[in-house]
Amino acid sequence: MVSDAVTRSNNNPSDPRNRTVVHPVDDIYSANLETPINSSGWTKAYLNNLPAYRKGISVFRRGVEAGIAHGSWIIFPFIALGPLRDTPSANIAGLASGIGLLVISAFTIFLYAASNPPAPTLTLTTPRPPEEFKTSAGWIKYGNGFLIGGVASAVASYFVLQTFW
Repeated sequence: MVSDAVTRSNNNPSDPRNRTVVHPVDDIYSANLETPINSSGWTKAYLNNLPAYRKGISVFRRGVEAGIAHGSWIIFPFIALGPLRDTPSANIAGLASGIGLLVISAFTIFLYAASNPPAPTLTLTTPRPPEEFKTSAGWIKYGNGFLIGGVASAVASYFVLQTFW
């Protein structure tokens, strides 16, 4: 009797229990939830086109692309807001501070690689994480690429700033 009432309520659109938009993907306890945002095609396409998840590129190139993205802007907060912001040496101090932050960031990637990281979690938005991130060697290659790309783009940003500002 009670199970019949529950079955009938599943098809009733006015029942508030049928208005939820968040559903577990597989196991309710895995914290992998399907929402209208993360299950949209646009979100999946965007996330799977980021360097961390794009198919067909090496792990070193993934690191270089992420490093370029960070290194190209990281010096500007130090130049504009640092303690030497109103001095002639603000740009070089910002470059040095930015490179220092990139080195610290790469060091944390290397520490993570040394900690024997677990394999990436398969989620709704990233169903095929790269195989390279399952090993410490892959994370070390990623960190090397991040450091090289970050420092190179920070230096390039410094020269663009010196030339045009």
